Amino acid sequence: MQELRQQYPLAGLLKKAGLARSTFYYQQKAALAGDKHIELKQRIQDICTRHQGRYGYRRVAAAIGQLGEPVNHKKIQRLMGVLGLTSLVRPKRYRSYKGEIGRVAPNVLQRQFQACGPNQKWVTDVTEFNVGGEK
Repeated sequence: MQELRQQYPLAGLLKKAGLARSTFYYQQKAALAGDKHIELKQRIQDICTRHQGRYGYRRVAAAIGQLGEPVNHKKIQRLMGVLGLTSLVRPKRYRSYKGEIGRVAPNVLQRQFQACGPNQKWVTDVTEFNVGGEK
């Protein structure tokens, strides 16, 4: 609209676009104002880089607060979203051991696995593997 303004009257352009005059001037002023959070964004970027992306918005907000400029955590979260910064969550290791559950069979063999003939000693092992996120 700014380019067409040189050739056509503003009132006609606003009427055709369906915009109010105040909306046009508000948007024009906002475009010229620039980013008021540029310093805070740079500080957030520095903290995330220093800690190799391991800090989430809460720890970043705490780190900025320790520097002497307390900022609301919601603002930090919003700006981190704008910057595309997310914390790296390390995946939890799968642990299947839950202690002694159920009945444990008595140890009859006592690690004497040699047998005189076939079908005299039968043993089994129950092992659980995590493959592709499934048991």
